Parts: sequence; C-alpha cells; structure tokens
Amino acid sequence: MVTIYKKTGSKEKVLALYDQQLKKLNTPYHDIYLDTPFGKTHLVETGNMDGKPLLLFHGGNSTTAYNLLALKFLLKDFHIYAVDTIGHPGRSAEVSLSAKNYEYGKWAGAVIEALGYESMACMGSSFGGGILAKTMCVAPEKITKAVLLVPAGIRNAPAYKSMSMMFPMIMYWITGNDKWLIKCILPMAISEDNIDEETFKTVKSSIDNVKIKAGMPADVDPAAMKEYKAPALVMAAEKDCLFPADLVLPRAASIIPDCTTHRLKNRGHMHTLTPGEQELIAAFLND
Repeated sequence: MVTIYKKTGSKEKVLALYDQQLKKLNTPYHDIYLDTPFGKTHLVETGNMDGKPLLLFHGGNSTTAYNLLALKFLLKDFHIYAVDTIGHPGRSAEVSLSAKNYEYGKWAGAVIEALGYESMACMGSSFGGGILAKTMCVAPEKITKAVLLVPAGIRNAPAYKSMSMMFPMIMYWITGNDKWLIKCILPMAISEDNIDEETFKTVKSSIDNVKIKAGMPADVDPAAMKEYKAPALVMAAEKDCLFPADLVLPRAASIIPDCTTHRLKNRGHMHTLTPGEQELIAAFLND
C-alpha cells in the first residue's frame, strides 16, 4: 500500500498531535467520514450548529486541527466542517491528487455534495486556498461565498523565491537540530515571534513523519474562473515568499468577477490575523 507517511508509527505520531490540538479548541466536535469518487474523506464538524455552514480547507503538509486552532475565531458564528485534504496528513484517504490540474477542485465539489448541501460558503488557506480556487473553476455553483487566505493557485511566486528553505531543511534532516528547522520556517514566518508553539510542533511533526509535497496548486486559468459569480474575499501577505500580495491581489481582482481584496501588511505566509481582519472575514461570510 502506498502511504504518505515515512515509516511505521509516523501516522500515529501525526494523529496524536492532531487530537491534542482538537482538544485545545475547548469546543465539542465530532468526526464525519464521507465516500467520494477520489477516496474516503474525513471532516471535523464543530462550531455553532445553528450558524451558517462553512467548509474549511487547511494548508498543505499540515492538518485541519492546526487550521482550526488558527481560525478559532470562526467557531462562535459558524457551523464548521473542517476537511482533511485527501493525500495530506489526517484521517482522509492517502490518495495523492495532482496539484497541477483541477482534481482537487472536483474532489472538493464531491465533498460538498456528499455533505448534502447544494452549495455552501468555503474558506481555504495556503494550499487549501488553491483547492478552493480550483473548486471555483470546476464547481462554481456549489460555493455561495469564498474566502482565500494567502492562497496558492491565483498567482504563485517563482519557485526560486522559496529556495532559501531548502538548505536548512536538509541540515535539519541530517542533524535533527531544531535550530535548522527554525531557519527553514523563517522565510515563511519572517520573524521567530511568528513561530508559536503549535506552529512549530505542527511543522516538526510533518517534516519528521510525512513525505513532504513540494508542489502547490498551479495557477488557475482565468477563462475557467469566469463562471464563478459568487462573492470572494482574497487576503494575501506583503512578505509572503510563496504567494505575495503584489502578485496575488491584482490577479485575483482581474480574474474573479466579484472580488474584494485585502493586504496583510508587513506579514509573511505564516502570520496572525488582527482582530479587525478576523471581523472582516466574519462579516463577509455573514453578510
């Protein structure tokens, strides 16, 4: 059997951290398993059961539990379905889809359908933003609103922009010294102040236990995005080495018909949303 994990016991270590982080939400939750044409898919259902449904897509080589901690402010207002991306760490099938085409968008559309919704609001961060962008192209009728946070798939930076992470990652693999792991994360975090305990533990768990996927969802075809008519909020960071605001925001505004853009000033790919930005997201989704 093909596995996304490095060795025996690796999956168990990832899921142990996953479960610890879910407990830190201090909010009731339960598991949902859905059958899709691409494989079994796991979701965490949590938040306000009387609120508007919201489907969350997490970042690549990361987990939905970590994503929920980062977006905990959404739990008060929204009925959250947080999906484990298929082929990434978590409890979904270990079937790796292509990030170059629209397979992930078709998978996401199948998840919405399997949940029993004709359409719903969606939010994706990083790799998950790329999944959402692909879904907007292949299943636009299934999305009522879209929030794309530091997203892949709109206008990715050239690969050489993130090459500075490679040498410290290799040194970490060789030495096992956490100082090299921090150096690997810094191009995305900008400052060590942005590498909090949960971020560090999540990155370390993935690098230690998961066969890392380097490829991000490729930029969508503008022609494919034309059928998407629902409102979208696109938020990108000024100092993001992967998906910088100067590339992402103008292109998003030009290819998404109903698009609001917001620049995360003086921040990188790993960041903290301000209270005002959290309110912006909640108000956009609730409007």
